Amino acid sequence: MSERKIGQLSFADKMVADATGGNETLERIAAMVDWAVVGELVSPIRAGVMGAPGYPSVMLFKALLLQRWYNLSDPGLEEALRDRLSFRSFVGLPLHEAIPDHSTIWRFREAMGRDVSDRVFAEIGRQIEGSGFVMKEGTLIDASLIPAAVNPPKRPEGPMPEDETGRAASKLIPSELDPDAAWAKKEGEYHFGYKLHIGMDKASRIIRRLILTPGNINESQVADALICGDEKAAYADKAYDSHARRRSLKQKGIRNGIMRRGHHRRPLTPADIRRNKRISKLRAPIEPLFSLIKNVYGFTRARYRGLKRNACAFQLAATAMNLKRWASHQTCPA
Repeated sequence: MSERKIGQLSFADKMVADATGGNETLERIAAMVDWAVVGELVSPIRAGVMGAPGYPSVMLFKALLLQRWYNLSDPGLEEALRDRLSFRSFVGLPLHEAIPDHSTIWRFREAMGRDVSDRVFAEIGRQIEGSGFVMKEGTLIDASLIPAAVNPPKRPEGPMPEDETGRAASKLIPSELDPDAAWAKKEGEYHFGYKLHIGMDKASRIIRRLILTPGNINESQVADALICGDEKAAYADKAYDSHARRRSLKQKGIRNGIMRRGHHRRPLTPADIRRNKRISKLRAPIEPLFSLIKNVYGFTRARYRGLKRNACAFQLAATAMNLKRWASHQTCPA
């Protein structure tokens, strides 16, 4: 399907925007990002091969950012695009043009998928880092469980069955409504859903790495993928501690800021305990990030069924969060 030609905002559009007042944050983000490069990444996406020309892909991508910033449903986003001039201005939709309906938005997000959202997340991150905003003094690593969008399947009575590694074998009790979600045990309680793994820049609070997995995936299994390689240090709690990771960080010249994990044969020394307390304070700023994702960006539970759809949603949320944080610390280009 070809893209419909939508011209620049007219003089009348600008007059109306000036009279009603704009949204400074959206205007700043619109000016800071190189949308041409982003457009190249999303332009291959098409809602279908039949019918009238579709909306420009970069316009629909901007609409998805608005959806994440304002925690809107697809119908809610359609309504907001109709009512809010600042939204129209941000996506580049003149007053005389019809707005994309909620089904168009849904189809675009479905077509975007995890692969494209991951590439766009990386490109926006590259642009933010290119501005010098990301200091790379250290990466804070952590994970959080996100309940599935569906009700959990009934769990067998008694202890959870275990696989050959000794972990709860959640795949033995799948959900027919969401087979990708899985059981996980945390602090003696069982949770059904997904696990969000994040690597965040210590100074700027920019999310540099993000991985979504079923809930039963141990934090340590994906930890190495959250380390960028160009940071001066990596900070994490004791769940990430291993001899192999200590060696890997040393070989890469990255300072090891992972808390020590004790063993019944080798308990923590007083020096280890003091070190863990220092690291706990350094890595603490990542905790509010998960609260922000859940309570402000609307992910108190997964919004969709399936790993692919939810991974795309979290990539979009992380991209939106990074852009807003970047814009809040920059002045709008002349």
